[in-house]
Amino acid sequence: MTHPAQADKPHRRAVVWIDHLTAKIFAMGLTGVSPSTAHAHLSSSHLHHHANSIGSGHVKDDPAFLGAIAKSVEACDEVLILGPGNEKTALMHHLQSVRPKMVLQVGSADHPSDEEIVAIGRKHFGLSEPRA
Repeated sequence: MTHPAQADKPHRRAVVWIDHLTAKIFAMGLTGVSPSTAHAHLSSSHLHHHANSIGSGHVKDDPAFLGAIAKSVEACDEVLILGPGNEKTALMHHLQSVRPKMVLQVGSADHPSDEEIVAIGRKHFGLSEPRA
């Protein structure tokens, strides 16, 4: 049985796909999916190191990026974080620091479509398609 206070909050879970430029956030619950997107504001989107150049080839992170994602999932109790690189781990650590009781899991997914991300989230959280 659902507690009455929880009935007002249908999207208590989210799946987030993140790379160095974009986070696709899909809050989900029994009543459907609410998508949103966060974008990093970097000095460059190019991350490859060039031979005979000065510097590491890494672009400095946008500190507001992880905060914007955290705000998007602040109502959630559980978050599945997907992505191709290290950003998913950085997001996990950020969310652990701002929401220590949030249940977090991390998985790899290169560049799935929005529909594939939602399907992964539904399967992970045991949610079926809402009925029309």
